[in-house]
Amino acid sequence: MPLALGFDYGLSRIGVATGQTLTQTASPLTALTARNGTPQWETVEQLLAEWKPDVVVVGLPLHQDGTMSNMAHRAKKFGQRIHGRFGVQVVFVDEYESTREAREHLIYTGKASDQDGKLDETAARIILERWLGEQHA
Repeated sequence: MPLALGFDYGLSRIGVATGQTLTQTASPLTALTARNGTPQWETVEQLLAEWKPDVVVVGLPLHQDGTMSNMAHRAKKFGQRIHGRFGVQVVFVDEYESTREAREHLIYTGKASDQDGKLDETAARIILERWLGEQHA
């Protein structure tokens, strides 16, 4: 069954989630540390080697009107680098409000603190589930 990895791009942390197209579900995986938006590429390579995704989904933080924000341009460049370095298919999805939604989910489940990047990996799960849902819409 096709496997996907989702990324919530950020300047200090990049959330990662894994999901399956058959079940259309995703699970938070980890949060990578980044320096000004640049991850340790060896860690990205290790994740791709371990999970062997058929597709990588990167969230684009678009403006409310759907136009590209500065961060969306940076996230797109991040996704293009993944494709260029590792040859995996990369798709982009609007991640509008995913961080707010992730924060609300963590508060609801009693895990409101952002220890160890829980917010980032939860946002990555939301981004990936949005894309998975679009595949069967």
